[in-house]
Amino acid sequence: MSTAAYSAPFGATKEFVRGQGFVLAAFTATLFLSAVMLFSVQPLFARMVLPTLGGTPAVWAISLCFFQAALLVGYAYAHALNRYASAQSAPLIHIALLAAAALTLPFGLPSDLTPPVGDAYVWLLGVLAVGVGLPFLAVSASAPLLQAWYARTGHPHARDPYFLYGASNLGSLIALLAYPVVVEPLFGLSKQATIWTGGFLLLGFAIALCGYLMVMFAGKNQVTEIAATADADGEQAASSTTADASRPITWRQQALWVLYAFVPSGLLVAFTNFVTTDIASAPFLWVTPLAVFLLTFVLVFREKPLVPFRFLLAAQPVFLALVMFSFASVQPNSWLTLVVAHSPLFLVTTLVAHKQLYDTRPSAEHLTQFYLWMSFGGVLGGIFAAIVAPQVFNNIYEYPLLVLFGMACRPDVAKAIAERTGVKRAVRTTAIAAAVIASLMVLTSAFNFPLEKYVAHFILVGAAAMLFSVKMDALWKLVFSAVMVAAILVLPSRLNTGDAERNFFGVIRVAPSPDGKLSLLLHGTTVHGATRLDDIGLPAGELPRPLTYYYPGSPMQMGTEAARIATGKTGGGLNVGAVGLGAGSLACAAKANETWRFYEIDPMIVRIARDPKYFSFLSRCMPDNDIVLGDARLTVSREPNGKFDYLVLDAFSSDTVPVHLITKEALAGFLDKLSPDGLLALHVSNRYMDLENVAIATALAVPGAHVAYVDGRPEHVSYESSLSSVLFIAKNQASLAPVLAWPRAKSMESSKLTPWTDDYSNIIAAIWRKARGEGRIRE
Repeated sequence: MSTAAYSAPFGATKEFVRGQGFVLAAFTATLFLSAVMLFSVQPLFARMVLPTLGGTPAVWAISLCFFQAALLVGYAYAHALNRYASAQSAPLIHIALLAAAALTLPFGLPSDLTPPVGDAYVWLLGVLAVGVGLPFLAVSASAPLLQAWYARTGHPHARDPYFLYGASNLGSLIALLAYPVVVEPLFGLSKQATIWTGGFLLLGFAIALCGYLMVMFAGKNQVTEIAATADADGEQAASSTTADASRPITWRQQALWVLYAFVPSGLLVAFTNFVTTDIASAPFLWVTPLAVFLLTFVLVFREKPLVPFRFLLAAQPVFLALVMFSFASVQPNSWLTLVVAHSPLFLVTTLVAHKQLYDTRPSAEHLTQFYLWMSFGGVLGGIFAAIVAPQVFNNIYEYPLLVLFGMACRPDVAKAIAERTGVKRAVRTTAIAAAVIASLMVLTSAFNFPLEKYVAHFILVGAAAMLFSVKMDALWKLVFSAVMVAAILVLPSRLNTGDAERNFFGVIRVAPSPDGKLSLLLHGTTVHGATRLDDIGLPAGELPRPLTYYYPGSPMQMGTEAARIATGKTGGGLNVGAVGLGAGSLACAAKANETWRFYEIDPMIVRIARDPKYFSFLSRCMPDNDIVLGDARLTVSREPNGKFDYLVLDAFSSDTVPVHLITKEALAGFLDKLSPDGLLALHVSNRYMDLENVAIATALAVPGAHVAYVDGRPEHVSYESSLSSVLFIAKNQASLAPVLAWPRAKSMESSKLTPWTDDYSNIIAAIWRKARGEGRIRE
């Protein structure tokens, strides 16, 4: 039967086709808006909760895990609604859920929200669930529901609606890229929440329209007739890429969907943690890996992928070899070098896994079930990388392991295993490689052999083999990859030098310096303290020499004496508060009859600083140390106003100060805790961001604040004496006189930058200024 003979709802074939064109436009636009809403709320709400947890990258990792879990619940709801509700009742039920979610908007956080001391996994998940759970669930269910509804409309493409998923991810991608570039710089958090509420209401009306269109066009005869008149190419594509609707879904298919979703999801969290450790835990760096993740859906969730699959399969082992080679160096690489080296592997591995998802997709009848299992795999991957891995591994070992799992997702590997092609040879090669690695470990342990100098060469051999691996058997590629990953995990490399510990706040390592004379406290690639190895075993009564930013003559070391002069307490009685413990170096600046209190968010740092086998600053200079655990902005706020004569803010999260500690509201609160003649020292050294000018602009915006900037430049820059930029803030200009007497000190009177507040910050601009060389204040 032709379409001309079919009696369409509009009374004529031409009008019916026109109506179907409107259907496609309506569903596409609604899916696009749904994706924008879904992926703009994630950085928005995570940014809201970030200040309560000290700016740790784990906030985004746990947030991703929560959003993936909420997505799973949304997909399960969509699957149940599509399976058990009628075409007429399903839209009404979903609109009711949207209406209930709208009652919780606009979302926000209570002002008295207080996190627990130490790990905050469960607490953060609870905050996310209560704060944004219902609206996110309602929006997340919309994508599979809209695709399932579209499949009932009788549109020529309705038999294979998966292309809409790729299209919706384009909306997600635009939302993510727009957030740090447009939304965050232009709007404060409260305004963003209001705008999102308006978008949610608009989405509700659009979904109601799509539900109405689905009911209007739904009908078994329409699907059959319109599908029969589809163009030959479209019909052939649909029949070749979808399974028989009556064929049941096997457990093997479901397991593969879970695997293909598990690997890229876990890799997303691991890669994001890897990147954000050394810059900032901020939306700009959160959304970039997630945007790449979504881009892969756009590229491969289509009948003709935009990237040739053969190229991806050839490039994946090569990029893996290059990444393992970068890990083999015990010397820290620059952040830019690491990102350039690692991003292609993340992209290609994710593309391969998502292409496998698309190639194994079922018919439209099983669409919601497919998305449900895919979401389940995503949740498992997120849980593994965000929650399980930090409890099991003392370093980011999940990252190379997930990369290796990505190699196992390749279709040629699965085919080789199924056909047992080259399995025996691969097993023999693996056994030989394991024996070689074990021998190297014994050699290093028994004879103190400096193996770290040669691991890079070992990896380079594997990398060379992978570069010429186009003709190599699939299992051999997997074996070579496994050997390189194993070498990185068990032999000396940048991942496992020194003693490492890990918790919610990241990975802390105590490792020797390259010359073997110092013991370094490292968070990521940033040094947070150092001591001479000779100082650890000093005779009783002798004190260790502070190094890094606290060397004699540094602004951080001289600031204590300046506070004594400013307050007239050179003979004792100085009351000091120090935010950020590090290795405890500042403790050696204390004198008798002074009161010192440290504030530290990470219990692991406290344990390491107090352990004399690592650092002896606390045990020798301040054995009866007073350390308060928790986020400093909250813990210091509980102190009486005017308590401190000297307050030091030196709270790094790897190489950046947590943003919430340098906002106008935060600095005003810290200034309230100063005595009338006291000094506030703010350490703003940073390799990647212009925190100096940001802090100056923000401090000058605090009513009654007087500001001086000190550019600390030692004669020889090294681990023992580091470059430092320090801001000194006081309630009166006279208190800054001892500071302004130093060389390279300057009184700051004005700034052209917009101050950062609890509602507004601009990470991108700070990074851009630093890249242009505007990070240091010129005399």
